Amino acid sequence: MNYQQALQKYIEATNSHDFNNVKKVLHENAVYWFTDKSCVNLEEIQSYFENAWHTIKDEVYAAKDVEWVTVDQKTASCIYTYHYEGYYNGKFVTGSGRATNIFVKNNDYDDWKLIHEHLSSL
Repeated sequence: MNYQQALQKYIEATNSHDFNNVKKVLHENAVYWFTDKSCVNLEEIQSYFENAWHTIKDEVYAAKDVEWVTVDQKTASCIYTYHYEGYYNGKFVTGSGRATNIFVKNNDYDDWKLIHEHLSSL
């Protein structure tokens, strides 16, 4: 799997609404920065994801205008506009913001893991 496929797999895992799927693409030392909170371990990240899925029902997350800003043998960083849609209190809602993802290559398994995500609303 290359780094572009790793991003796609991450988006698919997020849209599964099952953190076990998301966890498969995360580095064990992943750190997330959200607009309202920083999560510095997998337990905090899981809690944040599960709360979001509970709050926005049937959420669909997408990455648009992905730009890979740095790529080398072991790291790949991208920026994009994220979009989401789903149901909040029974009403259809949409939103978007800015995202930065950093992936690192796990040489033992020749795959890429997400080690950092920074999301901010517009």
